[in-house]
Amino acid sequence: MDDCEDVSIDMEKLAHTLSEKLETLHHWSKDCSIYRVAEPKRCLNPRHFTPQMVSIGPFHHGKEELKPMEEHKQRYLKYFLQRTKVSMASFLGFIKAKETKLRNCYAATICNLGSDEFVAMVLVDAVFLIEFFLRYYKSNLRTDDDRIFKKPKYLEIQDDFLLVENQLPLFILIDLFDLAKTATYEDVFYENISFVKITCFWFRDQLLGFLPLDENSLEIHFSKAEHFLDLIILCLQPSQSRAQIILKDQSIPSMKELHQAGVKFKPAAGSTKNLLDINFNQGILEISFFKVYDDTERAYRNLLAFERMHGYKGYFNDYIIMMACLISCPKDAELLVQNEVIRLGNTETVPTVFGKLDRDCTLYSSRFQYSGVVTDLQAYRKLPWHKWKAALKQNYFNTPWASISVIAAVILLLLTATQTVSSLIAL
Repeated sequence: MDDCEDVSIDMEKLAHTLSEKLETLHHWSKDCSIYRVAEPKRCLNPRHFTPQMVSIGPFHHGKEELKPMEEHKQRYLKYFLQRTKVSMASFLGFIKAKETKLRNCYAATICNLGSDEFVAMVLVDAVFLIEFFLRYYKSNLRTDDDRIFKKPKYLEIQDDFLLVENQLPLFILIDLFDLAKTATYEDVFYENISFVKITCFWFRDQLLGFLPLDENSLEIHFSKAEHFLDLIILCLQPSQSRAQIILKDQSIPSMKELHQAGVKFKPAAGSTKNLLDINFNQGILEISFFKVYDDTERAYRNLLAFERMHGYKGYFNDYIIMMACLISCPKDAELLVQNEVIRLGNTETVPTVFGKLDRDCTLYSSRFQYSGVVTDLQAYRKLPWHKWKAALKQNYFNTPWASISVIAAVILLLLTATQTVSSLIAL
């Protein structure tokens, strides 16, 4: 009997301990939008998800290798405060009132930062971003001690702004900017300036070259975006849904195979071009022009990770699959370079980049956004006439001299035939 009572008491203690743990579980809020990458995926590509120069937000705050930029972030805060009548205490109090909402934006419990540390971190990081965009927008704000704009550090820093784990919620950036704007020493300084305006100015100037977006989409989606990475994903959403066609044959032809079938390639035209725009019409495959640079794979991998974790439709996932199939070897990349669809130095880079990214993607036949395009390409490629015409043009009319030779040969053949017929008639 005593043994049973001891067991019962032990179970009560265990139940109490477990209940306490359940009470301290991290609250998963509907506002959650900033995630940690799963460790197995991170281990495969640690550099792609880890900031190299500057930490933004709590996930990488305080890391030894990122400390050199902390002093410069505080320097930016000092200059920012000098231009406004709002005291540091007022800014901190403003953030403190929103602390719960801010913490709910993160998918993991931020145990390493107490309330005061968290609030201070948000102020320093938020003002750093605001000051960065202000200095990019107005070059006269740059100071001689600016390590970003006066030294060759800038390009490395901007890549850190687009990491899934290195984000601050946009609402706090906008609110702090507006708070400073209403109490500035120089009213003329902030005239006609908003955080949306200075941020979109940077996005257009620095990102649209390698990540084509509809320029107007930045302002359109800014109010709905949770953070910078979310803004890009929203801008990449197609303006019009494609007809849902089940992809019965998942063998997507490569650029080389399409070229042999007579398909022509050209960059998508128009001011509303989007990176994800791939269309096929009347034998012409249109693909949005883009550049491939050193950190393309890193940027794309973070976009893929966020799209998946945030539960968006896999539009970017489908784009990576489509491009990996179209560009499966250097010859495919050469065809795109020749037709001014992509710009890069080494044609072996593109197949490698998309091939690596493709391993993280899944093709769903029932909702693949390019099903219609692929089906039309497959049908076009199967028609013998297109292959014959392409072969004739590529093998016999690929240069002016080859065309002249073929025409001369045909004329000679006709003359010979005419002479033969004439001789037979004379007999």
